[in-house]
Amino acid sequence: MQQLIKHIYLLLHNYKINKVYNCMTRLRLQLTITDNLPLGEIKKLDGVMGVVLDGNELQIILGPGKATAAAEIMQQFINNKTISNPDFTAAEQLHTAIRKKNATPFKLLLKKISGIFLPLIPAFIACGLITGLLNIILKTDASLSLNPIIQILKIAGTSVFWGINIFVGINAAKEFGASPMLGGTMAVIITHPALSDIMLFDEKLSAGRGGIIAVLLVVAFSSWLEKKLHNIIPQMFDLFLTPLLVILLATFPAIFILQPVGGIIADFIGQTVTTAISSGGMLTGFILGGTFLPLVITGLHQGLTPIHAQLLAKYGVTVLLPILAMAGAGQVGASFAVYCKTKNQRLKKIIISALPVGIMGIGEPLIYGVTLPLGKPFFTACIGGALGGGIQAMNNVGASAIGISGLPLTAATDNMPAYLFGLFTAYLTGFIVTYLVGFEDPDE
Repeated sequence: MQQLIKHIYLLLHNYKINKVYNCMTRLRLQLTITDNLPLGEIKKLDGVMGVVLDGNELQIILGPGKATAAAEIMQQFINNKTISNPDFTAAEQLHTAIRKKNATPFKLLLKKISGIFLPLIPAFIACGLITGLLNIILKTDASLSLNPIIQILKIAGTSVFWGINIFVGINAAKEFGASPMLGGTMAVIITHPALSDIMLFDEKLSAGRGGIIAVLLVVAFSSWLEKKLHNIIPQMFDLFLTPLLVILLATFPAIFILQPVGGIIADFIGQTVTTAISSGGMLTGFILGGTFLPLVITGLHQGLTPIHAQLLAKYGVTVLLPILAMAGAGQVGASFAVYCKTKNQRLKKIIISALPVGIMGIGEPLIYGVTLPLGKPFFTACIGGALGGGIQAMNNVGASAIGISGLPLTAATDNMPAYLFGLFTAYLTGFIVTYLVGFEDPDE
């Protein structure tokens, strides 16, 4: 790993790496200059499964378990050796202007959504799997529900959803450039159970109405207010007066305006998704499962995370995730077909290293390292995902977790036989269609 990151660093240091971070599978580098990047040379390095350039951010796909270590090593190289270039000043001005032009409000919104929910994914995975495994145990022996150990595990499995509004409030305030604890406090205010004891205009207030959608609206408002107050209030009073005024001024609009609006939006989302899947059945699942991979490569899939979280908070399961998970299964089948047909040994090596993580639900190495560069297999994989998605929708399969996909999601579904049937159908369809359609085998 050290040698690989050293090679990447040497290839990129003249492009000025401004920021290094990572997600589950990718080393992400923000660059000052993105013209004439040596993407081809980086792709050829052993251990690199693919590269994606998104604006000024270069994403190098390394696979799970490697991206974190890679980011740490890259940061060490940057900290230990700074390379200056007198031509950077003009170049920085040019590329700053280009970044501002490309940073559309919609793209910025998706980045903020990703920043809010990405830190919650490990908790969603853990709690969802605990809940799923408990469901399996209790189906075999319902009397175990009275067992103290099972009851404690139930609490552990639902803990992230019990506190999700607070977590989202904290993370949202961070993304909006405000104080995280004030964001968390505003989330608590609209979630506090004592709200249900208050009568106003002959009606009880509703604690937690609107879920995370209401939290996002409320924290966006309180964060905007906080930043305005920072600019107005003298510095000597800012420390205690700004937070006081934020809570005082934001609480009533939050409860009387933003929370009801959030409730309307949340109800609309929940009803629309569940109705579309239940009434549209297999056709809806076919469309969603078949079009999800293009959403992934454009980054638009990040906008679905709040929808999953809202469905989980309201219904206990998300019926959307099992359908979308089939897209990755189609990738697995298509990639295995490529492995069986290709004579390119490097491609075989990439597939063998990426297939296990693809089966575990992390499909990006297969997308960017195999099917998308080859062209046809990407679209034949979508066919596998579409058929698998149709089966999931037809059986109305729900999942109690987000952040996982593929085979591991089985344990978190409420209909494991139906989920597995759809999963293996997507594998098989992706394989057969890709094998029959074929592809242009790349040279070594």
